[in-house]
Amino acid sequence: MSTPPITTLARALRTFFTSHLPHVRGASPHTVRSYRDSLALLLRFVAQRGGHDVARLDLDTVTPETVIAFLHEVEHTRHNRPSTRNVRLAAIHAFFRYVSYAYPEQMERCQQILAVPFKRSRPRMIEYLDYEEILAVLEMIDRSTPDGRRDYVLLATMFNTGARVQEILDVRPCDLQLVAPCHVRLIGKGRKERLCPLWPQTAQILQAYVSQRRLTPLSGDRVFVNHRGTPLTRFGVRYLLAKYCDRARATCPTLGVKRLHPHSLRHSTAVHLLKAGVDLVTISHWLGHASPNTTHRYAAIDLEAKREALSKAQPIGQEKHGLAAWRTETTILDWLDAL
Repeated sequence: MSTPPITTLARALRTFFTSHLPHVRGASPHTVRSYRDSLALLLRFVAQRGGHDVARLDLDTVTPETVIAFLHEVEHTRHNRPSTRNVRLAAIHAFFRYVSYAYPEQMERCQQILAVPFKRSRPRMIEYLDYEEILAVLEMIDRSTPDGRRDYVLLATMFNTGARVQEILDVRPCDLQLVAPCHVRLIGKGRKERLCPLWPQTAQILQAYVSQRRLTPLSGDRVFVNHRGTPLTRFGVRYLLAKYCDRARATCPTLGVKRLHPHSLRHSTAVHLLKAGVDLVTISHWLGHASPNTTHRYAAIDLEAKREALSKAQPIGQEKHGLAAWRTETTILDWLDAL
């Protein structure tokens, strides 16, 4: 069997991932893996569609029409949302933007692919857990087992910090300060570091769990690992949360109508802080948002605040004098002129 030739596409991919992304753009390992997955899906699609071997693909096999067909498959065959489609397209754009100046002879093809637009998507309603629902979920965890104690500490810490899933899974003992003032160091998007305060109760259960695992304060090992001793994954956390939410539905029926995922705990933290009177700027720093504008959406989903506003409004059926007068004494135009 002959060895596949080293194509321009292969050289471009190698340089893009080994040099351009990590060293020129300074992309995080998570960004590199995300781009890798998107481009791997694209190459498999192109090879299958054209009846080629992936190893023999070249740049001329990736056309704007092929990219559009791939994005259509992402939505309609893989049943991904438009937001996921846009993530895949962002990776494709990043690669062909690099190709456009690394291989100028491919400029026209690259410009055509870069012209493929992102799709507008309807924002989904943010789902979060109320404080009582959080307690119901935590009460379902059997803390008499090592895995149960890990799960309790993990979910309680996520609710305390509002950390992204990967941020909490990357935490090591050297990131924890469990004596007053208690806090945890988190590394977020763009490798930005932030210190998040811990409630004394959270610090106490974290200290017990770290001692149980016999981790030293300067240890570089991950705090949260699975039963094989390897780091937990985002999918593992999703499974754990779904398991305990299913159990808690018997005592907390409101959980049954919500579509929950690990990021829901982050939303829950934001809403809990908002209800406690914490200002949006502080919540923005707490969650590690790049802009306070991102945090403003939580002000729109606080149902308790909306109910309080509704109670202050004029109920339906109690007409004001002006509205009644319009119906009985004046014409519409006269009423409008009198405003």
